Amino acid sequence: MEKYITSPIEKDCVKDLKAGDYVYITGIIYTARDAAHQRMYDTLQKKGVLPVDWRGQIIYYMGPSPAREGRPIGSAGPTTASRMDKYTPQLLDMGLGAMIGKGKRNQEVIEAIIRNHSVYFAAIGGAGALLSKCITNSEVVAYDDLGTEAIRKLTVENFPVIVVIDSEGNNLYETIVKEYCTSL
Repeated sequence: MEKYITSPIEKDCVKDLKAGDYVYITGIIYTARDAAHQRMYDTLQKKGVLPVDWRGQIIYYMGPSPAREGRPIGSAGPTTASRMDKYTPQLLDMGLGAMIGKGKRNQEVIEAIIRNHSVYFAAIGGAGALLSKCITNSEVVAYDDLGTEAIRKLTVENFPVIVVIDSEGNNLYETIVKEYCTSL
C-alpha cells in the first residue's frame, strides 16, 4: 500500500504503517552515521545535551557526497543500519520516531521499536543519485568537523522508503522470506 506522511512523524501515523508499505516522506529528516552516533552516545554518557531533540524525528543513515552545482546535496543513498544498532535503543527510548537505512536490525533494536511505537524504513541502496532529487535543502546542524558524517537537516519531498519493521515488530525481511519459501 502507498502512504504519504510528513516528518516529524506522529505516533498515530506510525501505528498505521505496516511492514511492506511504500511510504513517501515530506518534511524534515536528519542524517547521522557512525561517528555522529558515537559522539551522541559519548555526550549522553557525560549527561550532556544532544544537538537535536529527537522526539518524533526521523534519522536517515546516510553520508552524502558533495553537492553538484545548483543542487543542495550530492548522492544520498542509505548505509547499513546495523552499524548504529549499539546506539539505537537509547535514541528510540528518547522519542526517536523512525529510522531510514538498509539491512537488518538486531533484536534489541526491534524490541525498542515495539516498545516505543517507532518504525524502521529502508531506502533503496544504489539509488543515491535518484534519492537526492527528493532533497530540496541540506544544512549541517551539528558536528561539522565530521564532514560527511556531520548531522544534517534535510528537507525532503516525497522521499521514497519501504516499511521494513513496523511498530508491532512485523519484519518484512522475515515475512518475505517465508512467503517466498512457501511459494516454491
